[in-house]
Amino acid sequence: MLRYIFKRLLTGIAVIITIVMLITTIIFLAPVDPAQLTFGQRAETGAVAAKRTALGLDKPLYIQLYYYLRDISPINIISLADAQKRRYAFTSIIPLGKKKLILKKPYLRESYQTGRSVSAILSEAIPKTILLALFAITLASILGIFLGVIAAVYKNSWTDNIAVVCSVIGYSLPSYVTAIILALIFGYYLGDLTGLNVQGSILELDDFGDPVYVFKNLLLPGIALGIRPVAIITLLTRSSMLDVLNMDFMRTGKAKGLQKTKLIFKHGLRNALNPVATAITGWFAALLAGAFFVENVFNFKGLGEVTVTALINFDIPVVMGAVIFTAITFVIINVLVDILYAYLDPRTVLY
Repeated sequence: MLRYIFKRLLTGIAVIITIVMLITTIIFLAPVDPAQLTFGQRAETGAVAAKRTALGLDKPLYIQLYYYLRDISPINIISLADAQKRRYAFTSIIPLGKKKLILKKPYLRESYQTGRSVSAILSEAIPKTILLALFAITLASILGIFLGVIAAVYKNSWTDNIAVVCSVIGYSLPSYVTAIILALIFGYYLGDLTGLNVQGSILELDDFGDPVYVFKNLLLPGIALGIRPVAIITLLTRSSMLDVLNMDFMRTGKAKGLQKTKLIFKHGLRNALNPVATAITGWFAALLAGAFFVENVFNFKGLGEVTVTALINFDIPVVMGAVIFTAITFVIINVLVDILYAYLDPRTVLY
């Protein structure tokens, strides 16, 4: 088991390094001048050139790539003077002549447009997106498992057919299309009746300029994000429950006169949740990335809104920080799911 876990961790680290290198290379090769975008089209040539030098954009692309990878790496060999110049917060591990092997916090640099630390920008946006994704996946899990169980128990009935048809329709609709439909119907046309806003984040400013939490703004974007996972979870639960319902222990429990509800939810559902749990954890990671367009529809001001704005302005450090966070989240969750699955089913380790 330990060997399997160690192997999965090494694989995850290799995937993260590969993703970071590929995405960084693609972004840095884009034919756009961030310094020109910072000052605008009518900026003086000298000011733009000075800005490019200050941002290090005048150096060859491979040098820019090397410097960025060095900045975000948690382990590095560097001189003390260079570490201070690069604004690293670090701990020395081993002295190596004039240089040192250091352990440092990844340095994501500053925004080209605002000059703020990328870490600070992301730390404000990420909790909102995580909260939205948690709400969406919780809603999707509860509704999807319930509908899947009902569809399996009443197989080939009108209830089963409706659940399957709704699942197919829900999965077919992109999240941003669902978001627009929900915003128009429940936020705009029925806004006076529902009390929901067309747009708004979970953290808003009141009339006095003080921050207040508006939890109702989670509802529409949460539903928009959760509809596709509901469809998948419903179909997976239905399929898994159909297999479990035909097993001997279920027939034995029924023959002993166990209450139907207790037999289905306590004994049947418990044995049917393994593939469903895997799908739920995978979808939670996907929702963090899928929230980008939904957040922009509702002006939710989370990671998605920050990333799209940075892409429009070609704010490379912010874009890279958001992409790296999303990639690392995907990898970590998938590695944890693999380890959990190996714990639940030790036969996995053999493959």
